[in-house]
Parts: sequence; structure tokens; C-alpha cells
Amino acid sequence: DVYKRQGQNGFGSQPTDKEGKSVLFGKKTQPLLGLDITTSSVKLIELSQSGKRYRVESYSAEPTPPSSVNEKAIVDAKAVGEAIRRAAKRAGAKATDVAVAISGDAAITKVIQMPSSLSERDLEGQVEIQADQYIPFPMEEVSFDYEVVGPNEKDPELMDVLLVATRTDNVDQRQSAVTAAGLATQVVDVEAFALENACQLMSHQVPDGGMGQAVAVVDIGASSTTFSVLKDLKVIYTRDFNFGGQQLTEEIMRTYGLSMEDAGRAKKQGGLPSNYQPEVLEPFIDDITQQVSRSLQFYLASGGGREQPDIILVCGGCANIPGIADVISSRVGIPTEIGDPLGQMKISSKAKSQGVNKDATALLTACGLALRSFD
Repeated sequence: DVYKRQGQNGFGSQPTDKEGKSVLFGKKTQPLLGLDITTSSVKLIELSQSGKRYRVESYSAEPTPPSSVNEKAIVDAKAVGEAIRRAAKRAGAKATDVAVAISGDAAITKVIQMPSSLSERDLEGQVEIQADQYIPFPMEEVSFDYEVVGPNEKDPELMDVLLVATRTDNVDQRQSAVTAAGLATQVVDVEAFALENACQLMSHQVPDGGMGQAVAVVDIGASSTTFSVLKDLKVIYTRDFNFGGQQLTEEIMRTYGLSMEDAGRAKKQGGLPSNYQPEVLEPFIDDITQQVSRSLQFYLASGGGREQPDIILVCGGCANIPGIADVISSRVGIPTEIGDPLGQMKISSKAKSQGVNKDATALLTACGLALRSFD
């Protein structure tokens, strides 16, 4: 969980809000809407907190205009902004400040060591000097931030500092879309951090609340999937790859000669011929299982001492395919459940009417961002 400090000393243009405060990983002052922008939809969720319980106050999702988001890049900020505006209006959200995320692929994260004796001001200067070594772009094109993690385990005279950087373009694209919607960007996060935040919400599904456990989370989006492994609810591995629910929609289009829109509707609502299950859906489930199995192999090969995760949580729109958790579990031999970040939450009637329960499995990033309200 990273926040932006001021004083860049010529380190490139830092995004600021209308009062001139820096927003990259910014500190919030009031409730934030978690805004997840993907190739298929913009999802917007507002949470409130009472004691240790969260409540969904408002929610809405709108389809992303065609070709306005390419993979993780916003190509048409104005069109995306219109979709965000519609979502905010339909949700009836009170908050006008949002938290958005850039993809893990677009961020450089690195834990660096600094002398513990440095004052806050000196630390800032030293991080800027070090940042240049790790960032493969000219510094004037970069927005970066850091947070002190704590004392270094091996050398008490050093502290670990998390450095996060991205091309300023990635931040600007999201800010432009949010501004076009008439809202204000308060926080720009990284999807992996949002996921880590949201995994607290699924800890009730994991033995011992995730402590001492390795949990794999497979978040299947429309065009890309993120496979992450968390140990003690902290992300220790993450991998994005091009695979998602859109492949199933395209297969339905091809097999039955439907338009993209009709295929998407049929996928969600049913009504396809009887050969759909054996000839279209089951091969797609096989593909998902192969992707999970492959990701597990990559993870196990990524470092010494890696062990099979204790449990797999499947999230994203495809998690709603009946029986998918059972198929994955039986093929890869690890207990598998559908991840539900809303499982322990109260839900307002307004959010219920917008179908938040139906979309729950696809709300990891949005929920993780909305949780930034309570930092």
C-alpha cells in the first residue's frame, strides 16, 4: 500500500488533483469509489465501514465502449469517461473521488535498502537518486513513489523501502478518463496491491484466515487473467497472461453465427442449443484448467522453496461457470473455491438492485481500491 510524497526535485511531471496535491498512490481524505477499468466494463463500488464490518453502499457496472481500452491501455479517454459517468449516475454514489489502478505489467516495483538513520527529507532525496538505477525510462517520463516497509531482516542498520514507478502516460490516461466523467482521481494504485487489499475480504474462505497459508488467486477477466500467490495474505508472485472470457464469447459467435452482443448475452443468460455444453463450454473449461496448471508450474519454478498452494480461489466473470471450481480442483489436485469478496459484507438495497451479488466474483480490483478509503 503505497502513497505519494511531494517534492520531486525535477523528477518529471507528477499528476496532481485540482488543488495541486500529488495523486500517484495519493493519501485520501474522504470516501473513495473503487473504479476498475477493463476492456469489457467499468465497475464502480463504494464501501462504508462500521467497526470491522464493511457495507456496499453503491455499485454499478457499464460496458466499456468498443476499442476504447486496448489490453490495459486507455485509447479513448473521453469514451471511457462517458461510461464512468453513466456508471456513477446509475450507482447513485455520494463520493466523487476515485481510486484507480494501473496494471502490474505497467508498474516497476522494487524493494531497495536504505540506511535506517536517514531523516524523512534525506530519504526522499536518496530514493530519487536510487530510482534512476531501476527505472528503464527517462526520469522525466516517470511517476514514482515509495513507502518504508520496515527494518531489513538481515541488517538492522538498513530499512526496506518499496519503490513503485510507472510511465506518467499510464497515470495520465486514467486521470483523463476520470476527469471526463466529472470525478476526481485521488489515488492511483497498482492492481497487485489492490488484489492484496481485497484478499483480506476473502480470508474467511481460507483456513486460519490465510495466516501460514499459501493461497493462489486466479482472476479471470474478459481478455486477460491474473494468477497470484499470497503467503500470509501478502502477494509473493503474480503473472498476467492473455486469456479470458472473451474467448468463450468468440467461440459462441463462431459456432452459432451470433453477433458479439448476442453471444455475450447468451453466455450469461443461457438458451443455447444442447451441444453448447459438450462442444463449446467444456473445451473452454479445459483451457482454463490448463492455464491454471501452467501458471502453477511457472510459480513453482520461479524460486527456491516454492510449494504447492494450500487452496485456489477462482475469481472474475468466468468463476460463475457452474462446476468450474470442482473441475480445477480435480485436475490440479488442490482444493478450489469461488472467491467471494462480498461474502462477509452487508449490502444496501440500492447496490442489490444494481446486481452487485451477481458480479461479486469480478469485483476484486474494485473492492481492493475502495478499501483505500479506510487507510
